[in-house]
Amino acid sequence: MIRFENVSVVYEGAGAPVLRGVDLTVPEGELVLLAGPSGVGKSTLLNAVCGLVPHFTGGTLRGRVTVDGRDTRTHRPRELADVVGTVGQDPSAHFVTDTVEDELAYGMESLGIEPQVMRRRVEETLDLLGLAELRDRPIATLSGGQRQRVAIGSVLTPHPRVLVLDEPTSALDPAAAEEVLAVLQRLVHDLGTTVLMAEHRLERVVQYADRVALLPAPGAPVVVGPPAEVMAHSPVYPPVVGLARLAGWEPVPLTVRDARRRAAPLRERLADSPVPVPVPAPFSAPVAAQGSGGGVPARGPLARLLRRNPASVPDAAPLLTVERLAVRRGRVEALRAVDLRVAPGETVALMGRNGAGKSTLLGALVGMVEPAGGTVRVHGLEPHRTAPKELIRHAGLVPQEPRDLLCSDTVAAECRAADADAGAAPGSCRELVSALLPDVADATHPRDLSEGQRLALALAVVLTARPPLLLLDEPTRGLDYAAKARLAGVLRGLAAEGHGIVLATHDVELAAELAHRVVILADGEVVADGPTADVVVSSPSFAPQVAKVLAPRPWLTVAQVEAAL
Repeated sequence: MIRFENVSVVYEGAGAPVLRGVDLTVPEGELVLLAGPSGVGKSTLLNAVCGLVPHFTGGTLRGRVTVDGRDTRTHRPRELADVVGTVGQDPSAHFVTDTVEDELAYGMESLGIEPQVMRRRVEETLDLLGLAELRDRPIATLSGGQRQRVAIGSVLTPHPRVLVLDEPTSALDPAAAEEVLAVLQRLVHDLGTTVLMAEHRLERVVQYADRVALLPAPGAPVVVGPPAEVMAHSPVYPPVVGLARLAGWEPVPLTVRDARRRAAPLRERLADSPVPVPVPAPFSAPVAAQGSGGGVPARGPLARLLRRNPASVPDAAPLLTVERLAVRRGRVEALRAVDLRVAPGETVALMGRNGAGKSTLLGALVGMVEPAGGTVRVHGLEPHRTAPKELIRHAGLVPQEPRDLLCSDTVAAECRAADADAGAAPGSCRELVSALLPDVADATHPRDLSEGQRLALALAVVLTARPPLLLLDEPTRGLDYAAKARLAGVLRGLAAEGHGIVLATHDVELAAELAHRVVILADGEVVADGPTADVVVSSPSFAPQVAKVLAPRPWLTVAQVEAAL
């Protein structure tokens, strides 16, 4: 169904091809997972299937890509639309209508499908993806995860023979991700749909793949094989595979169920080992006390910058106090009676299904949303009544889409604007960027950065004002495992310097790695608040893979197990 024959792609001004000599065949009715570190060309490969490369993105394509016999060099994207459905990393870029139901119908209208068929397919898709309650909602009012499901639904309704998906579960909560993957599996098994999918969160998807196509490095040959064989040697792999490598299990298991069947000897070896319990360090603790766990080292350049310009935390009083907070969005009660406290040096993971109110809560903490009831105090200030230039010195938000924070044409201009907004010395933001992104030039346009690089730039912009309270909304979207480890190292260093950190995230592995506490929201209410192990181990949805394999003891990460062994 999809065939790459000696395909290379090079972009103008690039020193080397992003893809070189790719040979790959995806048969009809298979789900093939495209894996590899960030920057190896996964998105370019996907875009070559639907004709966006080179007709839209530019660059030079050598070799031949065919889809259902159609050559993408001579067929532009619109001439492939009846065969290929595509969802990119940014689902919002696909929307052309205002409401959910209209968006689901638009692709079929473009293809001239009969109205009665369109109506039936819209209803089927609403049910398949759990969107029935949102059918009349304006897309602008949806959460990031809800938008992702709408984007996937909009390409399902025309019934394409090929689906090309770039990180389809990145903004979904664990339960919604399972629902979407179950739908994809049903399309593959029952209808013979061909699915080519790139995804960084391998713990969610690798067990569904018929084969894995691994791009191990930029320009390297594609390695194709059964998932267990490829994962045994892949530079990127889910926690269950990391645990298998540590324990010496062969072949490596891909599911929690298979791993549990082999885990009895490992559980016996760990029986007498104490499980480490992460607790917030005192806000005056040196960075070196929190330097383990990968990422930016405790004595690295960022740590030195933080030590030289620590968060302005006057004492150990809470940085954030939220009491009985209520927020309304039109007729929707988005938050009800929410209580939350964050102390200096504490990292809190805010979790819950899509639409639970996580982003709304973060917005209320920086004054973007006015409370309908209750109180919010950040360093004693009421955010919605505080001037933004004053508030950024107390609380900073890195939004779900970092590009929303970046409005200049170059990295250097972003840094100058951040220095001016924060009243910081010239060069302060650039110093932070150099610590986080040592290889990024001043003249680089923010849109030319990868997702991880844009996140790091947005983080540097926010940190320029040295806010004691740092808020991040879905910070691991688009990040591979190595980039997540670097981010975790940065955030550990910030917590050790006294910053309070609140992460709204669906990434259960990040929460297990980083959070001292987990707060779970459901329908705008707090339904759980406690130490990470206490909250996530007992949750089927929010428990990390290691916890599921080694239950009932609360081991959370491969690093914990490795240290104990």
